[in-house]
Amino acid sequence: MIWAYAGQVGETSGMKPGDVITELDGVAVAKLIDKWKPYYAASNEPTRLRDIGLQMTRGACGKTTIRIRRNNSAMEISAERVPSKDLTAFAFRHDQPGETFRLLSKDVAYLKLSTVKTDQVAKYIESSAGTKGLIVDIRNYPSEFVVFALGTLFVDQKTDFVRFTHGDLSNPGAFYWGPPLSLEPQQPHYQGKVVILVDEISQSQAEYTTMAFRSSPRATVIGSTTAGADGNVSAIPLPGGFRSMISGIGVFYPDKKPTQRIGIIPNREVQPTIAGISAGRDEVLEAAIREIVGKDVPAAEIEKLAKP
Repeated sequence: MIWAYAGQVGETSGMKPGDVITELDGVAVAKLIDKWKPYYAASNEPTRLRDIGLQMTRGACGKTTIRIRRNNSAMEISAERVPSKDLTAFAFRHDQPGETFRLLSKDVAYLKLSTVKTDQVAKYIESSAGTKGLIVDIRNYPSEFVVFALGTLFVDQKTDFVRFTHGDLSNPGAFYWGPPLSLEPQQPHYQGKVVILVDEISQSQAEYTTMAFRSSPRATVIGSTTAGADGNVSAIPLPGGFRSMISGIGVFYPDKKPTQRIGIIPNREVQPTIAGISAGRDEVLEAAIREIVGKDVPAAEIEKLAKP
């Protein structure tokens, strides 16, 4: 599905956000995915499909034929591949444009972590005082490490949120359990609901941050399964200038349930729809607002609050 354009050329391609690509140069997308799956390393299926989707339209520059589905109608479009240097880099984020923090209404605050600043954490929470809920958008990679700086403002008491396994250097191949890590309550304390937004973009530090914030007794995770690729990384150089990376620790919930190769499973699964993307809506954010304000607020009002 087309989400957005990677460059100005996309606007003249004949394709629109919400279009579903069904064939590329006469080959069904489903067949391409099956063919390419073995070549994409990923911790879980959502991440594999994420990465395939990012690369799928690449190929030799020049004319290409694309079949799409738009509003239940099939269309064929002749487009042209252009050099990657003419395209904007993919923004690894699905959060809202604009300010890091803002009040969506008197009851709802919004904070995205892609541009978060550790030294502003107290200000974010003070500005949220009196709201019914704070939406923490982690459909991105946090710009700074705020697991403890912000997480300690969400818990009411000392709360375990993660534990690791570490390699035993005296017995290669063996691992041992480390003690749980905890959040200790600090001021200014946020007393409202905490709604955390995640999806397949949420990876590594984003997943670790979600685990910490989720330990709040008032927290709810909304969205879709994350990348399942948390933990520190060690690079392995390979011939030809390539490299691979592995994690040297296991990341688990305090009860020893795993997260790696699984991902963070949301409390409530909400995914964008074709109709929502076509209309420019953020349905995941809308669901978060609904979680805070309740069922009696009209849908049109919630949709308006979710607009950038």
